[in-house]
Amino acid sequence: MSFSSLGLSEQLVRATTDQGYDTPSPIQAQAIPAVLSGKDVMAAAQTGTGKTAGFTLPLLQRLAEKPRTGKGPRALILAPTRELAAQVHDSVNLYSKYIPTKAAVVFGGVKINPQMMKLRKGLDVLVATPGRLMDLYQQNAVRFDEVEILVLDEADRMLDMGFIRDIRKILALLPAKRQNLLFSATFSNEIRTLAQGLLDNPVQVEVAARNTAAESIKQSVYPVDQSQKTALLSKLVRDNGWEQVLVFTRTKHGANRLTQKLERDGITAAAIHGNKSQGARTRALAEFKQGDIRVLVATDIAARGLDIKQLPQVVNFELPNVPEDYVHRIGRTGRAGESGHALSLVSADEGKMLAGIEKLIKKQLPRKAMEGFEPTNNLPLKPKAKADPSKARGRNGNGGGNGRPGGKPRSAGARPGGRSGGRSQNGGGQRGRSAARQSG
Repeated sequence: MSFSSLGLSEQLVRATTDQGYDTPSPIQAQAIPAVLSGKDVMAAAQTGTGKTAGFTLPLLQRLAEKPRTGKGPRALILAPTRELAAQVHDSVNLYSKYIPTKAAVVFGGVKINPQMMKLRKGLDVLVATPGRLMDLYQQNAVRFDEVEILVLDEADRMLDMGFIRDIRKILALLPAKRQNLLFSATFSNEIRTLAQGLLDNPVQVEVAARNTAAESIKQSVYPVDQSQKTALLSKLVRDNGWEQVLVFTRTKHGANRLTQKLERDGITAAAIHGNKSQGARTRALAEFKQGDIRVLVATDIAARGLDIKQLPQVVNFELPNVPEDYVHRIGRTGRAGESGHALSLVSADEGKMLAGIEKLIKKQLPRKAMEGFEPTNNLPLKPKAKADPSKARGRNGNGGGNGRPGGKPRSAGARPGGRSGGRSQNGGGQRGRSAARQSG
């Protein structure tokens, strides 16, 4: 199968060839013809499988089929983070190389006036984060009456980050007659609810199981005490000769501290998170891609917004509070069919988080001990068996059900409706709303 066989024009096929792509990925093979047909599309695939091209290429062709009559925008693409918005905009520019298309990107964290000036010049495609887009609308800098195609990219992430109110406001402002495309890494129940009110008899495309990582990613766990994590990371970087590794922490302050410690160890590093200015984030990402720094330390705000070609290594310096974020983090490597390695430095206090991740991805991650970094408390290979109350009075008086056949395993912190799980989800919502304000 080739891109031309999907119905794309010669100009778009030539643009994909220029980028080194000859064969469409599974999500592209199914989504592109559906988008070209003019139908609404609801598509899900693992991160790194080419979803952006899956909607960008047919979107550009549909716009090229009839000329622009006003100042636009004719296509509106909503993305959850600044980084993702910028990279979608880059993709639009790359694939429209041989098609006269005007595109712009708007997001928070930078001055609004230059963005307003761009919008006044007229455009075909506008890529935006919801918060900044609403700011521009309220200042009469953008109109939506010419929008023919709406794309919600990483829709589940936008809901996680608290953008639902802005999204609903934007939807109410758009023309009733339009094509709607919803692309996501996962289809949660909330996403399906949103789709019911947004999409009209959509073509559904789902090329991978929900919450699974690409098979090209090798995953492993290094048990280590919290106090030894930085030293172990430095050793792994040096001993393996890693020249490009993306490292995830849970907090902004943790990212800053780790960056400083790596620099003191003689390893070039930079941090990227919501408290950094957009200029600093863009600069750090550019230096990382160019190889000027070896380690980029990021919080989960970057988990879905970074597209780094042939990124070989991802390290979870700390496990995420929400198991689904693990899948999105490690999806930064092993993209477009390339092989990748994702390893996690896990201390004993993260045992419940690890159990939740393994339950989500339905596999046990291999543990690898590093000589000289053996932890004080080992990570359990399996969740502890739940004691059977009916056998509480065993012959030894020690609760005879413990560890016996028939005992039900418990995945700590991952029980539906469990108190611990509830706190994690609620905490994620608070973090999401904060991230929304920073990124929008």
